[in-house]
Amino acid sequence: MGVLVDSQKEGFGSSWGGLKSLVRRKQVDSAHSKRSGHHQLAKELTVPHLIAIGVGSTIGAGVYILVGTVAREHSGPALAISFLIAGIAAALSAFCYAELASRCPSAGSAYHYSYICVGEGVAWLIGWALILEYTIGGAAVARGISPNLALLFGGEDSLPIFLSRQYIPGLDVVVDPCAAILVFIVTGLLCVGIKESTFAQGIVTTANVCAMIFVIVAGGYLGYNTGWAGYKLPTGYFPFGVDGMLAGSATVFFAYIGFDSVASTAEEVKNPQRDLPLGIATALSICCGLYMLVSIVIVGLVPYYAMDPDTPISSAFASHGMQWAAYIITIGAVTALCSTLMGSLLPQPRILLAMARDGLLPSFFSDVNKSSQVPIKSTLATGLVAATLSFFMDVSQLAGMVMHESDTYLDIVNSKDPSKKAFALSQRLMSHDFHESGSSCLSFNFIKSPLDAYANTEFLKVAFPLQVSVGTLLAFTMVAISVLILRYVPPDEVPFPSSLQESIDSVTLRYSERISGKNPETSTFVDSSQPLLGNKNVVVDCPIIEKQEAQAYWTLTEQNRRKIAGWTIMLLCVGAFGLTFAASNVWIPSLIRLTCCGVGGVLLLSGLIVLTCIDQDDARHNFGHTGGFICPFVPLLPIVCILINVYLLINLGAATWARVSVWLLIGVVVYVFYGRSHSSLLDAVYVPAAHADEIYRSSGDSLA
Repeated sequence: MGVLVDSQKEGFGSSWGGLKSLVRRKQVDSAHSKRSGHHQLAKELTVPHLIAIGVGSTIGAGVYILVGTVAREHSGPALAISFLIAGIAAALSAFCYAELASRCPSAGSAYHYSYICVGEGVAWLIGWALILEYTIGGAAVARGISPNLALLFGGEDSLPIFLSRQYIPGLDVVVDPCAAILVFIVTGLLCVGIKESTFAQGIVTTANVCAMIFVIVAGGYLGYNTGWAGYKLPTGYFPFGVDGMLAGSATVFFAYIGFDSVASTAEEVKNPQRDLPLGIATALSICCGLYMLVSIVIVGLVPYYAMDPDTPISSAFASHGMQWAAYIITIGAVTALCSTLMGSLLPQPRILLAMARDGLLPSFFSDVNKSSQVPIKSTLATGLVAATLSFFMDVSQLAGMVMHESDTYLDIVNSKDPSKKAFALSQRLMSHDFHESGSSCLSFNFIKSPLDAYANTEFLKVAFPLQVSVGTLLAFTMVAISVLILRYVPPDEVPFPSSLQESIDSVTLRYSERISGKNPETSTFVDSSQPLLGNKNVVVDCPIIEKQEAQAYWTLTEQNRRKIAGWTIMLLCVGAFGLTFAASNVWIPSLIRLTCCGVGGVLLLSGLIVLTCIDQDDARHNFGHTGGFICPFVPLLPIVCILINVYLLINLGAATWARVSVWLLIGVVVYVFYGRSHSSLLDAVYVPAAHADEIYRSSGDSLA
C-alpha cells in the first residue's frame, strides 16, 4: 500500500504535528508528469543565451572599483591571483549547480533542488530569502543607474525634469522617476518573451564586455610602452603576504555572484542536460578571465599603493594622458548596471512560479501567458514592487535593513574594510545631497567632471553584493548539501496524488505477492516429499556459504549505509558551522574557541573520511534526468563548498542577520498560515521509487 505523507517516514508519531510537513519532499519532474499547457514555459534558450544571462548578471560595476580597493588594502600586485582563487571557490558552487540543474531542469533553482533533496521547510526559507534578495537587488541597482546617466551627460541636472530626482518636503524623501521607469522597461522586456529579453540583455552585456576589453587592450598597450611600473616594486609580488592575498579573495568572491541566475531558467532551456552545464561554466570562465586581465593591466600601470581607491581604472588612464577613456569606462559601468538590473528581475518570477506550482503561494503567481509563455503575473508583481522601492527609497535605505545603524559614515570610511568604505561613499553619492560640501563626514567637491564623477558609478556594486547576498549564500550552501544527499541518500520514496490510490494499491499488491512468493511465475516451491538428490544420502560441504555467512556480520547493509550517510552529512554541517563561527569571532574565550575549532575540524575530517569510504547510493544513476553533468570530486568538493559559504555567511555580521531574520520570520508566518495547508503534498501518497514507473503505466494518467 502507498503511505500517506503524514506517515511516510518511520518514527513520525502524532506528537510531531505540523512539523512533519517540513520534511516532505517532492518529486523530480519527469516525462510522466508533464504539466498542463498553461503552466509550460517556452523552451527557447541555448548556450549563447545562457552565457548572456550569466555574464550579464555577474559582471556589475563593482569590478571597476574592486581592483583599486583590494589591491591597496590586501593583495597588491597579486590581485589577479586573488580573483583566480575567488573564481575557483565560485566554481565549486557552479559544479554543484550544474549537476542539479541538469538533473532537475525546472524553474525555481535552489528552491527547487532543496525541495527535492532536503524538504519543504528548508526549501521555503531558501525561496523566501531569494525573493528578498532579488527585490532589494533590482531596486538598488535601478536607483544607482539614474545619477550615473546624469553625470555621463553633463551633471546632476542634465536629465529632463520628469526623469530627474525630486525632493518631496512633506514626505522627506527623494523620489527617482528614472529608476522606476527603468524597472518598468525591463519588466516589459521580460513579459515579451524569454528569448527577446535575453537577446536585449546580451546586447547590453556586450557593451559592458567591450568596455572591459578596451581597458585590457589599451591598458596593455600603455603598460608595454611604459614598462609595467606597477610590477617593478621593492615590496615584491606579495606585499601583504599570502594572508593578504587570501583576504582579497574573500572580498572579490562577491563579484562572481550572479551565475546562479542561469539555473533559474532551466525549464526554458532546449537541451538542459547539455546546455546548462556549458552555459554556467562558460559564463563563469569569461567573468574570471575578464576580472583577471583587467586587474593585471591596471595593477601594472600604477603601483598598488598609488592607485586611486575611488576611481582606479579611469585614474590609471588619466595618469598616462588618456582622460577621455573615462567616458568609455563610464558607459561600460552604466551598461553593467543595466545588465545586472535585468539579471536581478529575471529569476524572481520563476521562483514565485515554482512556489505557486507547489501550492506554497497563491496560484496567481503560477499563471503562464499562452502567447509569450512567460509568468507574466509574477513578472509584473516583481516589477511593481521593485519599481516602487526604487522610486521612494535611496540606496542607503534599501541597504539599511541589513546595515547596522550605529555605523556612522566616518567610522566606515575610516575602516580598514574596503567594502564598508566603498559602501559609505556609495550611499552618500546616491543621496540627494551628494554635491554638498562641508559635510561632517566627507566633502565631494572633487566631483567636477565625468572622470571624477565616475566614482559614483564605481562605488555601488562593490557594496551591493555584501548587503543582499544572504539569500545567494544560503542557496549556495543548500545546493552543495543537496548534491551530497543526492549521491548518498537520494529520496527512496516519491509522492503521488491521492487520486491514484487505486493504481498504487494494485502495484503495491503485485510487489508484495512477488516478495512473498505467491506469484506462480516467480515461485520457487519444491515438493519436500522428494529427496533433493534422489535416493542417495550425500553429505555436501559448503565452505563458501559458511564464509559468506560469517562475512555478513561485517557487511554494511543498505539501510545502515543510508543512516550512516545521513547522520554524517548532518554532522558535517554542524562541524562547518562550529569551525567557521569559532574562527571568525575573536571575542570568544580562547579555550572555548579552540575547543569549537577542534571539534568542528574533527567532524569535518571524520565526515570526509566516512563519506569517502562508504559507497554512494546506486539510485543516483537514475535520479532525475540522466545523461547530464556529474559533479566531480564528491564528497570533497561539496564539503569545501559548504565550508566556504558558511564562513562567508557568518562573516556578514550579526546586524545583517538580525535584519534578514525579520524577513525570514515573516516567511515562517506566511508558511504556517498558508503554505503548509495549501501545499500540493498535503494529501500526497508516498511509494517506493522503484514502483513509480509501473504506477504511471498502470494509471495511464499524468500528474498535474
